Amino acid sequence: MVTVAIESLSVALGQRTVVQGATAELRPGELIGVVGPNGAGKSTLVRAMLGLVPAAGGRVLLDGRDVAGLSPRDIARSIAYLPQGQILHWPLAVERLVALGRLPHLAPMSGMSAADRDVVADALARVDAGHLAGRIATELSGGERARVMLARALAVGAPGLVVDEPLASLDPGHQIDVMELLAREARGGALVVAVLHDLTMAARYCDRVLLLDEGAIVADGAPAQVLDAERLRATYGISAMIDLDGASPMVVPLARI
Repeated sequence: MVTVAIESLSVALGQRTVVQGATAELRPGELIGVVGPNGAGKSTLVRAMLGLVPAAGGRVLLDGRDVAGLSPRDIARSIAYLPQGQILHWPLAVERLVALGRLPHLAPMSGMSAADRDVVADALARVDAGHLAGRIATELSGGERARVMLARALAVGAPGLVVDEPLASLDPGHQIDVMELLAREARGGALVVAVLHDLTMAARYCDRVLLLDEGAIVADGAPAQVLDAERLRATYGISAMIDLDGASPMVVPLARI
């Protein structure tokens, strides 16, 4: 299991402060949705959690250790990462592409074991992409590619998982499949953090929601505590139909305000 502590974190990109004063403790066994309008700092926050961008102030602790002092390999073994909008440049077979997720566990110049290959096959099966194993990744549709890239992150086998817009390019059925998969990972004891734009999916599947606005965490709690009409009006500038009490919670944007 893995725990992330974000302590008064600020991140600057160029001359602009993108994340400011963020504090949160992210615990195993939770599916945590990170939501907020475009430009709110969601992707920068999760990248800073992984040591991919430096902190301008504050710090991030991974199991009590400052990520600034950890190697990328050590971080990758603890938290797998699926960034948004990945572009594939090389015509690799899907199976080989997903196998790249095993690299943090392999010694230099060593090959994969039978156990590693089993992990790769299992990751593909979990995203409903086992039938794509022999296909060339650059020839896949956008939705197929998104599922394969998620499989690569799952193949790391880390106790934490950060996914940035994992539902992009997916049809509604596969969006549900991915959210249910992420929820299962969390129920199994993993720490799962998902940057999401779909507020209904966040309300329906997430145990906890972080709402960002202008680089700050303006709300942190259960979906019913965070996704209320006043906050959506203040952060997104929208009115919405909100039903968080039923068996299938919904947050449906209605109009700009």
